Amino acid sequence: MEQSADINDRERLTRYWLDAEPAVQAYVFAVVREVHDAEDVVQQVALTVARRFDEYDDTRPFLAWALWLARSRIADHFRKTGRDRLVFSPTMLERFERALSENHQVAVRREALEHCLGKLPEKPRRLIELRYENDASMQSVADAMESTAASVRVMLFRVRNQLAECVNAQLAKEAT
Repeated sequence: MEQSADINDRERLTRYWLDAEPAVQAYVFAVVREVHDAEDVVQQVALTVARRFDEYDDTRPFLAWALWLARSRIADHFRKTGRDRLVFSPTMLERFERALSENHQVAVRREALEHCLGKLPEKPRRLIELRYENDASMQSVADAMESTAASVRVMLFRVRNQLAECVNAQLAKEAT
């Protein structure tokens, strides 16, 4: 049983890291100017994440934790290379970390939404496309769907609820 738990932890770590790595790389490359040094720092972050994964709190976003570890590895890098100061202030680094985390969360939600949109039957998908992609008015959508504006409002309400449930289920599925 313990071996099975180890395998699950490694798979979870791999999924989390593969998902977070592009944002961690962007963060490190924005702060560490030399490409080879930045690549080394990213590798150090990956090692630190793997070594300390048992400390990770599943109730918090993995990316935020990885970026916090990255900040520490970046500071280590500058200490080793004899540079006293980072290019960015600690406050700026925190803002950058927060922005990366937020953008990452938006991208994950967008991906889940695209997945859910792909599962919609033709009529609800066309309804969403007309209203949101084409930015058509309710009346224009109603005319295109050969319906009334009131029934289009009801259909949109139902489809949006269905999409919200699907997105939440997709995000929960990906979190496990």
